[in-house]
Amino acid sequence: MRLFGTDGIRGTVNRHPMTPETVLKIGMAAAQVLSKQHGSGRHMILIGKDTRLSGYMIESALTSGICSMGMNVTLVGPLPTPGIAFLTRTLRSDAGIVISASHNPFDDNGIKFFSSEGFKLPDEVEKRIEELVLEDGLSRIRPKGSGIGKAHRLDDATGRYIEYIKSTLPKGMTFEGIKIVIDSANGAAYKTTPWLLRELGAEVVSINDRPDGKNINVDCGSLHVEGLQKAVKLHDADVGIAHDGDADRVILCDEKGRMVNGDQIMGMWAVEMKKEGLLKRDTVVTTVMSNLGLEKYLEKQGIKLIRTRVGDKFVVEKMVEGGYNLGGEQSGHIVFLDHNTTGDGPITAVQILRLMKKRDSALSKLASEIKLYPQILMNIEVEQRHDMKTIPEIEEAIKTAEEILDGKGRVLVRPSGTEPKIRVMIEGEDHELIKKLGEDISEVIREKMT
Repeated sequence: MRLFGTDGIRGTVNRHPMTPETVLKIGMAAAQVLSKQHGSGRHMILIGKDTRLSGYMIESALTSGICSMGMNVTLVGPLPTPGIAFLTRTLRSDAGIVISASHNPFDDNGIKFFSSEGFKLPDEVEKRIEELVLEDGLSRIRPKGSGIGKAHRLDDATGRYIEYIKSTLPKGMTFEGIKIVIDSANGAAYKTTPWLLRELGAEVVSINDRPDGKNINVDCGSLHVEGLQKAVKLHDADVGIAHDGDADRVILCDEKGRMVNGDQIMGMWAVEMKKEGLLKRDTVVTTVMSNLGLEKYLEKQGIKLIRTRVGDKFVVEKMVEGGYNLGGEQSGHIVFLDHNTTGDGPITAVQILRLMKKRDSALSKLASEIKLYPQILMNIEVEQRHDMKTIPEIEEAIKTAEEILDGKGRVLVRPSGTEPKIRVMIEGEDHELIKKLGEDISEVIREKMT
């Protein structure tokens, strides 16, 4: 049985694989595999988490498993996923672990790994951890006595991460005179982003920053921006910033309360980087989900767009492979490899604020340069996943939609990598048409897969 999906291990808490017993074995297996990669001596794994109630339980189980195999653990508590990636590198840890289910409900949780370089683990390393969890031999190789590891807490993790983010801006730059509403989704960035932007001189209104272990992502954050949009208009703010539960993504709202998504963020920043001579190979890496409007906008600016499978892990792999430094996803995972090794919501936010200040321009004007095609996204819950290519009725429905669009749009149907759902994306020039085509495909999927 596979443990790893497109973004680590994820599931409902106290159901396999997110049980204390399995998580203990995951910690043991990770320690065994990751310590072997770095030779002899006492090694260290960094563990951070978001604000879910179950984080305490999973943190304890992972720590026990890792220490039982002779590795030490550094605990940093609630911190955005990109902060864990940053600290893993700077503290010279053997690996970093994030306990989070990102945008999922609070009763889910997950485990994401970073290598010592701050990148997500290659498939072959994940596979070896998975194999060891399913085997029954780990208990026979555990050390005794002084060979057991220990854990300690790092108290200034948030401060270190904030200082690093500030260092990505030009020396002396402040955001004085800019009013910002921040929606932290009651998640990992509930302290980080408000604290960061106040230190940079902005006037900050912080909402959904009172986590209680159960309210993470509930009608707030980057998946539910309606509250942020209202707050931006209510407070007459210049910009709104919304994170997901672990803050590796960001969605923005302009001063008129209109959403600015990851495609628009990538488009704005790519053009600026090219002007500054910083966009490597004049290329942006994104996924098959990104809007055709982004591709056409970048093409006019002399910038190439490369698409990968859905998942920021695949975006980063392509970036490293090709020597590119800007990529991301429509959902708001934006990766600046010059600054961090994974999607980084706070860094993305400050870079767009920097652009607004440099151009002395409202976010609405910057975003309006990128004309996105109408796009419909539908999620169909299924009882179990099947290879859709083996269901001719679904293939026929997709083919029919593509023929109707006649090259003036796209159809993408794929299984979710994190949930028991089939995701349908259609984009084209006519909103009503693509809505009908999406509903037609979704109906066939419901008939054949539920």
